[in-house]
Amino acid sequence: MNSNLQKLQPYPFERLAELKNGIFPPQHLNHISLSIGEPKHPAPDFVKRVLVDSIDDISRYPTTKGTAELREVIGSWLETRFQLKPGSVNPDINILPVCGTREAIFSFTQATLDKSSYGKTPLVITPNPFYQIYEGATILASAEVHLLSCGAKEQFKPDFSAISADIWQRCQLLQLCSPGNPTGALIEPDQMELVIELADKYDFIIASDECYSEVYLDEDRPPVGLLQVCKDLGRDNYSRCVVFHSLSKRSNLPGLRSGFIAGDNKLIQQFLKYRTYHGCSMSLPVQKASIAAWRDELHTIENRSLYREKFTAVTSILGECLDFPEPKASFYLWPKTPIDDLEFTTQLYAQQNVTVLPGQFLSRATANENPGRNRVRMALVAQADECLEAALRIKQFVSSIK
Repeated sequence: MNSNLQKLQPYPFERLAELKNGIFPPQHLNHISLSIGEPKHPAPDFVKRVLVDSIDDISRYPTTKGTAELREVIGSWLETRFQLKPGSVNPDINILPVCGTREAIFSFTQATLDKSSYGKTPLVITPNPFYQIYEGATILASAEVHLLSCGAKEQFKPDFSAISADIWQRCQLLQLCSPGNPTGALIEPDQMELVIELADKYDFIIASDECYSEVYLDEDRPPVGLLQVCKDLGRDNYSRCVVFHSLSKRSNLPGLRSGFIAGDNKLIQQFLKYRTYHGCSMSLPVQKASIAAWRDELHTIENRSLYREKFTAVTSILGECLDFPEPKASFYLWPKTPIDDLEFTTQLYAQQNVTVLPGQFLSRATANENPGRNRVRMALVAQADECLEAALRIKQFVSSIK
């Protein structure tokens, strides 16, 4: 077996299960989970109907590239959503459907890193805290992770000026996540412009995970995407830049496993070659359901409205007892805990039967700090009444330990 498998850390939810093992919460309180970022809002009925109506298509092999109709719908959505130049996203060469962003981010990392080009271990720069796939994919590609702190002093966003020239010279891939998981922070356009300039100077690829881009709290200010910044720079070939999008959060379809990668056509076409061997093509019923989802915006507007109501209610309660960055996008809260985050998690579960995710499970310690320590991630994915009840219990718990 690949010896790098031994270097992987347990997944956050494995560690959480172990942390909670042997704790028996009060049985008169129903369990409320705020730990897993799995949307609980209803999946759109019209998508489910398409999925059922096209079920006979499972008798046919799908192509790795996906149907032309799916790629065209995705291209149209990208151009509209991110105000791209009409026709600048060619469905034949700039877009590739994938089976969810998790699968695609992992496999794209394997396909891009190349030790032979440098004669030394490839290096991937990733935010810290982060989505653990960034780290795991890097390790399994026999590459090195360079952590870029996104703590409170950085306003929970990567500070690219903190990276030295010798690190940029070794970098082959920069992982971005905006809106951020777990912080919800947005990378500003000027910072994206900076890393594009750095990518040209030092010859690396920018992979922007934008799977939370359609969950934002100000309907008039959607998050800016990497391709949008490319457009503003006149970079219509999207050189060195790729983005990942998914229907999981946007359309409450995490089990559909449907998303796409888009951007630099040279990178996309090489990735298509990799995926042809990898064997991760999307089934035809899923493709047809995805077409329906990407074509419709009404359900995403309604979805954001539900999240907005929950954030307003929950933050008005928790703002009185916990300190957290003002949420702008994603469905997470990232509060500072008055005690150690592991202790906070276990005591909250033991006393109130509410589960959150310790911040240090989503980050790594560096020489300076662990930016996840003494924070927890709360995913406001449950129905509004459950989220409100969880907030009240958390407030009661915090009051008991102060």
